[in-house]
Amino acid sequence: MSATRNGSSPEPLLEVRGLTAGFGAGPVLFGIDLDVAGGELVALVGANGAGKSTLLGVLSGLVRATSGSIVLGGETVTNARPEVLVRKGIAHVPQGRRLFGTLSVEKNLLLGAYLRRDREIGDDIARVLDHFPALKDKLAREAGTLSGGEQQMVAIGRGLMAGPRILMLDEPSLGLAPIMVEEMFRVIGDINRAGVTVLLVEQNTEHALALAHRAFVLESGRVVLAGTGRELLANARVREAFLGL
Repeated sequence: MSATRNGSSPEPLLEVRGLTAGFGAGPVLFGIDLDVAGGELVALVGANGAGKSTLLGVLSGLVRATSGSIVLGGETVTNARPEVLVRKGIAHVPQGRRLFGTLSVEKNLLLGAYLRRDREIGDDIARVLDHFPALKDKLAREAGTLSGGEQQMVAIGRGLMAGPRILMLDEPSLGLAPIMVEEMFRVIGDINRAGVTVLLVEQNTEHALALAHRAFVLESGRVVLAGTGRELLANARVREAFLGL
């Protein structure tokens, strides 16, 4: 099944071709091909160990590609350093939040803008708080004292503070209560509708595919299915493997 881009841009914002990567024990990704158009929300789904987080690590410069190419906005950025990729517009919100627990919420958010020199940082904090109003009265609180859901809000807000062209989210619903999972996916949809391109790694397959314009299914480090979110939700193989239907 081929995946058709849902966007007006003739060229993808992010284009990955033949990407292979891994660690000392050997490759984890094998010849990954995918693309993300500007303004899209694209989901990566698959079982534990499929290579989803490794792929985000390669895209953000934390894991080295051994072959293949990554092109961002028409510029080849394969194996660029993480700080270079942040400047070029890739923000990675990793699994596990990784906040500075003894720093305030406000300082954690400002750390997302550490490479910026523009005058719109204050306006962007206001926009983050519009997405996450629960944080408005907690800016002075130490991040480590927040609930898991609130910490995830801070982590996503910190990613947004980089002013990204593409926001990569790794398992944003992990460990959250069901009511907070619903809220988190609602806000991710709002962020995308506000104009931020999103690449979402998520094991909550049903929520991810319902939200995504397009999606890719990874299995053992390879893309095995691709299509619109709606197509993959209706796919018998996906329903059996990931939805228990």
